[in-house]
Order: sequence, then structure tokens, then C-alpha cells
Amino acid sequence: MQVECVVPSRSQLGEGAVWDDRGQALWWVDIKAGLIHRTREDGSNGTTDFGEPVGCFAIREGGGLVVAAKSGFWLFDPDTGEKSALSDPEAHLPGNRFNDGTTDMQGRFWAGTMKDDGGPPAPQGSFYRMDTDFSVTKWKDGIYTTNGLAFSPDGRTMYFSDSNPDVRTIWAADYDTDTGTPGDPRVFFDTRAVPGRPDGGTVDADGCYWQAGVGGWQLYRITPDGKVDMTIDMPVERPTKPMWGGSNLDILYVTSIGAADDPKQPEAGSLFAVTGTGCQGVPQARFPG
Repeated sequence: MQVECVVPSRSQLGEGAVWDDRGQALWWVDIKAGLIHRTREDGSNGTTDFGEPVGCFAIREGGGLVVAAKSGFWLFDPDTGEKSALSDPEAHLPGNRFNDGTTDMQGRFWAGTMKDDGGPPAPQGSFYRMDTDFSVTKWKDGIYTTNGLAFSPDGRTMYFSDSNPDVRTIWAADYDTDTGTPGDPRVFFDTRAVPGRPDGGTVDADGCYWQAGVGGWQLYRITPDGKVDMTIDMPVERPTKPMWGGSNLDILYVTSIGAADDPKQPEAGSLFAVTGTGCQGVPQARFPG
């Protein structure tokens, strides 16, 4: 395997990676800076300033993005800069912002929130589902740091996590693909078994879950029965979001958190590409709305 820095961005908080199979590019964000990046396989990178912290987004079937940002859900065209507000389900929680998100296999957009006002952590994050008519449904609250959203290749298992050091757990739930409703969560993996806490996640074509081990300098491949069968050392302490890309979906892109002037990790905050894993991803569904 080989780990290569493809965009030396030094982001404050790189996250939100989504592969565009039609445009053959990786979209990702710097949450704190409010920047949306588009990186092509040759390493060329374009950047758009969203104007506020942006946690995650989904690529729309009709063009542009649906974005989960500090002030709620938006439609956004990164080519023109045109923005249109949809809804803000947490207007009553000004210290919160959106964090991790993904689409299910039917294209519904899932996104989670977290407290981010500089004070002590508190379990005031929640997960939300945006349906294709742009209606928003709250599913689960009481989370410190919503993270790890991903779906099994058949769409019938939903994964999510809480990155808080006192929780650091990944859960799985049976998922009704007709209604977009998760069942009762069960513990999938307790990350106290590995150095890294759970951050972003994705799945491969074999149904294994890939965890970015934030704080642990590693990535982990976890089998559907909750066993680690591959560990990849990273050149940064805090990898954040893995996402499969490339024309064959066999490049594992990984975002990361910056660490100013840390000589142990001069590339912290950059975008990395892991090749040679022998694994392949699954296509990311577009948001139909």
C-alpha cells in the first residue's frame, strides 16, 4: 500500500469527502474555513468559499449541491456561487453546527449536528434526514459529536458514531430502505480497542466499514461482524473522512485536521490518497431533489 499527499492544503478541519463519479472528482470541505474543494484525479484542485462553516453536502442529481452548514440546509451552485436557504432545524441552538453526513442508497441526505461554540462538550447533537422533497426529519439526539454516517452496499444497514472521548462508539442499525427509517441501534464497534476515536466512515464493496481513527494516526477496516482486519498507518494524527474514488473506486481518499507548526506531521490538514489496499468502494448516491 502507498499513502500519498495529493493536496497539501493544510486545512483547519478537512472533512465531508464525496466522490463525483460523473465528474471524476473528489468534493470535500474545510469546515472551519467554510471552503468547498473539488480535486480531480490528477491532483488539480479548485476551491469555493461558502461564506460560513460547512459540515457536509450531497451532490444533486439536477446539478449543484445540497449543503448542511452552520445555519442549516442550503442549495448551492459552486460554479456560480448562487445559494438558496432551505431550512434551519436548529435555529434555537446557535452554538451548534452541522458536521458529518452522507446519502443513503436511495439518495436521501443524512446529516448530524454538534455543539461547537468553544465551551465544554455537551450531548446536544442530533441526526437529521432530508427527503427528496426537502422535508427534514429529526431521528436521534443526545449525541456529542455526530460522525461516521455510512450505509452498507445493500442499503439495509446504517452506521453512525460519536467521536467524543468518553463515548467513542460506532453503532449499526437496520435500515428500512422504503421509508428511510433506522431501527434500534446496536453497538457495532467500541473504538477503545484501537488507538483512534471514530471520525468519518465509508464502506467498501465487501460490506466492510472503514473508520478514520482520529487521534490515532490510523485508518481501520472493520468487517460486518465488527472485527478489525486491516490497519493503515497515516502520516497525520487526525485523519477525518475516508472516501473511495478514482475511475475504479479503488483509491481511498482521506481528509485530515491541521496541526500548525507540528514537526511530527508537517502535512496535517492535507488530502491523502491510499492505493494498493486491494479493496473497492461503492458508488455514492446523488440527492434526487
